[in-house]
Amino acid sequence: MLTQTAGQEPPLADDRPASPPGSLERGIDILLALGGACEPVSLAQLCRRTRLPKSTAHRILGVLCARGLARRAGNGYLPGERLDALASGAQARIPGARRAVLPYLLYLYETTRQTVNLAVPSGLEVRYVERLYGHNRVGSPSDGADRAPLHCTATGKALLAFDPRLRQELLARGAFERLTPRTVTTPAGLERELAQVRRHGVAYAQEEFAEGVACVAAPVFGPGGRIRMALGVAAPAHGVPLGRLGLTVRGAAQAISAALLGE
Repeated sequence: MLTQTAGQEPPLADDRPASPPGSLERGIDILLALGGACEPVSLAQLCRRTRLPKSTAHRILGVLCARGLARRAGNGYLPGERLDALASGAQARIPGARRAVLPYLLYLYETTRQTVNLAVPSGLEVRYVERLYGHNRVGSPSDGADRAPLHCTATGKALLAFDPRLRQELLARGAFERLTPRTVTTPAGLERELAQVRRHGVAYAQEEFAEGVACVAAPVFGPGGRIRMALGVAAPAHGVPLGRLGLTVRGAAQAISAALLGE
C-alpha cells in the first residue's frame, strides 16, 4: 500500500500518463479531417490524417454515417447533412449578424414589396433563416418548408457560385431534377450560369423552381471573405424588372457584408 509522507504534495492529475484516445476523440478527429475537405476523402487519406488504423476508422465512419454526421460519396466520405445543417446554422449566427442584417431585409421589403429571403446552405439544399413578406406574397413550393434545391433557386446559385466545396459536391451528382420546363438540369449548363453569377455578383432563377416565380439573389460575405449566406427576393415572373431588382439586391448584400466585417 502506498502512503503519503507528511508535507508531501499529492501527485497532480496532469502528471499521470495520458490515456489512449477513446472513440469520441477518434470520431472528432475524423470529423475535423472531413470538415476541411473540398472533395470526398478516401479511407486511406483519413487514416493518414488521423493516424488511426484502417479498421478503427472504418468502424467509426460507419457510426458517423448512420447518425448523419458523415456520408459516402463515391469511394470517399464527406460531412453528412446533419453536420452541414449544424454548420450552416452557425454560419447564420455570426455575432451581431441578425442585428446587422434585419435593417437591410426591411429596406428590401419596403422597396420591392416582394418576398425577401435570407438563405444558408443545408446539405444540398438552401435553408431560409429569415423571410419577410406581405399578404400578397408570390406563392412558392418552399412556403412552409423553408427549404429549396440549390440548382434551381437564385439563393442556391449565389451560394454555389462562391463556395467551391459546395459546388463540387453538387456537380458530382450529375444531372439535376427538373421541376419546371426551365430548370437547368445539366452540370455544364449550371456551371455556365454560375460563371455569370461570379462575373456579375448576382444570380437569377426565372421560373426554374416554380412556374410564375422569378428570384434574384446576391452573396453575403463574412469575416475572412468567405460566403456566409445569400440574400434574395422572389417576385412574380412577369411585370417585375429583374435587372433593376438585381442591382438593388446586390447593393443590399454588399452593405450587409460590409456591416458584418465591422461587427
